[in-house]
Parts: sequence; structure tokens; C-alpha cells
Amino acid sequence: MKRVGGRTYVKVLLVVVGVVLSVVLVGSAFFTWNPRGPGPLFLPRFSWAHFFEDLPAHLRWLIPFLLLSAAILPLRAVQWQTTLSKPVPLRERYHLVAIGAFTHNALPGKLGDFIRCFLLSRTQRIPFLQALGSVAVCKLLEFAALMGLVFVSFLGPFGKTMAGFAGPLRIALGVCVGLMVLVVLLAHYALPLARWLERKQRLPRARHLLGHVSEGLGTARSFKGMARALFFSVGPVLAPALGYGLALHGIGVPGGLFAGAVVLGAIALGQALPGVPAGVGIYYFVTSWAARSLGASAEDAAAFATLTHLATTLSQVSLGALSVRLRGIRIRDLRKGGSLARDAAGHMAHESVSPHHSPA
Repeated sequence: MKRVGGRTYVKVLLVVVGVVLSVVLVGSAFFTWNPRGPGPLFLPRFSWAHFFEDLPAHLRWLIPFLLLSAAILPLRAVQWQTTLSKPVPLRERYHLVAIGAFTHNALPGKLGDFIRCFLLSRTQRIPFLQALGSVAVCKLLEFAALMGLVFVSFLGPFGKTMAGFAGPLRIALGVCVGLMVLVVLLAHYALPLARWLERKQRLPRARHLLGHVSEGLGTARSFKGMARALFFSVGPVLAPALGYGLALHGIGVPGGLFAGAVVLGAIALGQALPGVPAGVGIYYFVTSWAARSLGASAEDAAAFATLTHLATTLSQVSLGALSVRLRGIRIRDLRKGGSLARDAAGHMAHESVSPHHSPA
């Protein structure tokens, strides 16, 4: 009982830390820190009256941004087939991607990719770990495509301004290359290593896990397969990059169309920090800071952060909720700790010790 209670206290502490950190980071888009005075500790960056009066004027870029954000789901559905081990109907892939997006954005736990892989394993008889490996390759190739777009952006009008981002981008590029090498190595050598372990009769859990991982990363075993998957990974990155570029142009940033990929890259790097329970706060902090760095006023930067966040969430959640309804899935089964999450965790544990896939 003490152990359970301890875990509960840790969870509560993490929630409190996440909420406080999120509030502080979200507030950074609207207030500036004034520790030495005079005056209040937090000072508004702009007039709130003007902020709300100017919001309707942002509709001219908000609607295209909303549509481009919604386009990510079908583009990811198309991309996913390039890394799957067998053909899956496009409608099925789209609904699972949309359900994953709904789970990620509307429910706690960030289990979207986890849930969509489990649902695929149930409906298409693809082992869960293989499905998870295919999604991992998709994410990695999206990251590679994003880094490519960011470096192309250095050729635009913000070349000098973006020089300040060069350090973090070099780190990101190094991480990307390292992950690509790791995936290629696993794709080529996971199965031989699993067979070697089987001959030696060692580590049964590890060898079965390596076998499934090898199947899931099958795309990475050929240059042609990786090139094709990379080509289809550009769409899910280009759509939001263009959306952020239109938004920057809409708030008056000269040449803002060229900087959308930079903002998207900053968001990806900011939210990739492990163990930071403040995804929304990081989004507001990164997007408002990037907009101000590119020349936007504090008021426009705050509107940029607020409206792009709301539009992204609205598009992903509304389309995902429609797929949830069409597939007849109960919302409570998607919640963290719900039956689907528990079944997926059990399914993953089963596959890691058994060479055969047992559909749920």
C-alpha cells in the first residue's frame, strides 16, 4: 500500500509541476519578467484591448492554416503504407492515424501512436511491435524531411537571422543522422542477432523482441525503400511548414513564408525534451519567441502562438473524434489506463516473449 501511495504522490507531484511549468511558459507569450522593478513582477507585453480587437483580422491566415493542419492526417496515412510490411486499405490507415491524433491531443498520456499501432494489430493481423517499428521509421523520416526544409530555409531572406539557430540545428542534424544510422543497423542486424541468440539459447525475451523490430524496420533495409518512404514523408512536414509560413506572413513578418519550417523545427526540438511535462507551455513559449525573433511584434507573436495552437488542436481533435465515432470506439477506452491502453501494454509484453503474434 505504501508503494502504491508513493507512486500516487509522485504522479500528483508531476502533474503539479507540469501545470505550474505550463502556466509560466504560456504566460511568457503575454507577460515579461520584471524582477528588479519598479512596478509589478510581471508586465504585460502589449495592450489586451488591442489584442482582442485585432483577433478577427487574423482569420485571413487562420483558415488556410486550419486546412493545412487537417491535411496532415491523410498525408500521414499515405506515408504510413511505405513502412508497413503488407498493404493496408487507405481508409483504415486514415482512421487509425486520426484516432491516434485525437488520443494524443485530447487525452492525457500522449498514447496516440501507441494506440493506433495496437488497433492496426487487431484489425490487420500485423504484430504490434512491427506496427510500432513502422511508425518509428515514419517519425524518423519526418524529422529528416523537416531538417532538410529547415536548411533550405537558410537560403531565404532570413539567412542572417537564422544564423542564431545554427547551433541547435547542428545538434538536431547530428541526432537525426545518428538515429538514421541506428535504424539502418537495427534493420540489417536485428534478425541475425536474434538468430544468434536463439542458437545460443540466450535471452529469449530479447531475441523475440529483435525479431519483431527487424520486421517493423524492414523499409530501412533497402536504399530504394528508404528513399520512397522519405519522399512520402515530405508531405506531412511541408503542409504544417507552409501553414506556419502563411501565418507568419499574415502577421506581417516580411518573407514569413520561408520561415515556417524554422518555427516547425523549433516546436519539434522544444517538445522533444524528455521528461518535461509541459507540452502546451513549451509550444506557446517556442512559437511566440520564434515569431518575435523573426520580427513580429509581441502582440502579433502572442496571437500567432494562441491561434495556431487552437487551430491545430481543433483540426486534429475534430477529425479524430469523427473517426472514433465511425469506428465505434468508446472515449473511455482511449483514456490513459483504459482498456485499450492496458491491452496494448499486455500485447506488447506478450510479443516480446513469444515469436508468434496472437491477435487481441
